[in-house]
Amino acid sequence: MAKSKYAMRKKNKPKEHEEQVALFKWARLQEKKFPELACLYAIPNAGKRSIAAAKYMKAEGLKSGVSDVHLPVSKGCFIGLWIEMKVDSNKPTENQWDWINKMQHAAHHVAVCYSFEEAKCVIEWYLNLKAIGAIKEGINEKG
Repeated sequence: MAKSKYAMRKKNKPKEHEEQVALFKWARLQEKKFPELACLYAIPNAGKRSIAAAKYMKAEGLKSGVSDVHLPVSKGCFIGLWIEMKVDSNKPTENQWDWINKMQHAAHHVAVCYSFEEAKCVIEWYLNLKAIGAIKEGINEKG
């Protein structure tokens, strides 16, 4: 009997797609608590495409290495959050590390997450950061 292309992976380990889907389901459910999550979006860099579709998307600005998830909301000393999703022992590619470094140098927080749970924790931590102005005000009030 031939295996279906949709058959479960060995040991039922979740795929990166499944982890990211879980992250966005969680985010939609948390929008009342964290309204900023309405701005969370995915970058469709991965996936198999025809050569023509790849050329079409590249002409529109698709770039290799861009992280999977972006939250364009400033928190703390950061101007945005990028998350690169991975599973198992996968590591970011050279292009992904280049993007990560560029975003870090541009004052974004960047995380490489290996599960939905890890990405959720990073987002919750990020959304709970205090603005720099609020930190300075707190220091001035004490001083």
